[in-house]
Amino acid sequence: MHFLSPILESYIANSSEDEPTLLQELTRETHLKVIQPRMITGHFQGRVLSMLSKIINPEYILEIGTYTGYSALCLAEGLQTDGELHTIEVNEELHEMQRKYFDKSGLGSQIKQHIGDALDIVPGLDHTFDLVFIDAQKVNYDAYFEAVIQKAKPGSVILSDNVLWSGKVVEPIQKSDKATIALLQYNQKLKEDPRIETVLLPIRDGLTLSRVL
Repeated sequence: MHFLSPILESYIANSSEDEPTLLQELTRETHLKVIQPRMITGHFQGRVLSMLSKIINPEYILEIGTYTGYSALCLAEGLQTDGELHTIEVNEELHEMQRKYFDKSGLGSQIKQHIGDALDIVPGLDHTFDLVFIDAQKVNYDAYFEAVIQKAKPGSVILSDNVLWSGKVVEPIQKSDKATIALLQYNQKLKEDPRIETVLLPIRDGLTLSRVL
């Protein structure tokens, strides 16, 4: 589902900060070499992530769902000079492409890659994270959130991607559609959870900002 017309989406992107050349290159390579390239973050949402990170100026960032590294590079733009971004991806075949672009960005030494299940990896991370981006298996969103909030502090921001799920959250639900059911439950949870305050933004496929209290 397109929430805005393509011409309006184009106007919004053109009225925002330009997409960095490196990210344009990553987008091209992703479309050439990777299955389901539409999963890449993209220009406008990437600039939103970059801006949020620059406003927060985090020391430590956690990302669940690296894919080819586009969103990690955007988030890393706001890191403190001695900060780190830890990004987790279950598909080890993407590791080399991610690392190539991380290193080309000049921020490679600050971006730490982890391969495996985030629910196994997050509890073992030593840091408290100022900014978290969740963009992995939708049926696990609740479990991811519970894992990362243990690694957050008052004022930390947790971002959740794809929370509108192409509009399926307001359409008749098939009992077999576990992802949509999980997202409906997750969105309600974030609304009611007393540990956070939350706003859902209609950016691309839905982006929720939750601030830890």
